[in-house]
Amino acid sequence: MNVLLRNPRRELQIDGPLTVHALLGRLDLNPESVLVIVGDELVARDARIADDAEVEIRPVISGGADAATEGSSPASERPRTGYPRPQRASE
Repeated sequence: MNVLLRNPRRELQIDGPLTVHALLGRLDLNPESVLVIVGDELVARDARIADDAEVEIRPVISGGADAATEGSSPASERPRTGYPRPQRASE
C-alpha cells in the first residue's frame, strides 16, 4: 500500500493487507493522535486495508477560537464535539 504521512510529509510503501491498528503500530504512531483515510473515506482502527490501497495519515489538530472570532456565532450554529466543555481554572 502507498502511505502518505502528513506533518512532516513523507511517502512510504508498506506491504499489506493490514488493519489500521497494525499499520499504525508498524509506523509507531499513536492511534489517538492521527486520522487514517483510505481513498476518500475516514476509516476506523479495525478496518482492513488492502495491499493496493492509497492511505493518508493526518495528525489530529485542535485549537481554540482566536479573540476576533470567539463568540461570533451562536452556540446552536457551532459543531458539537460530543465532549463536555472544559472548565477554566476560574470557574
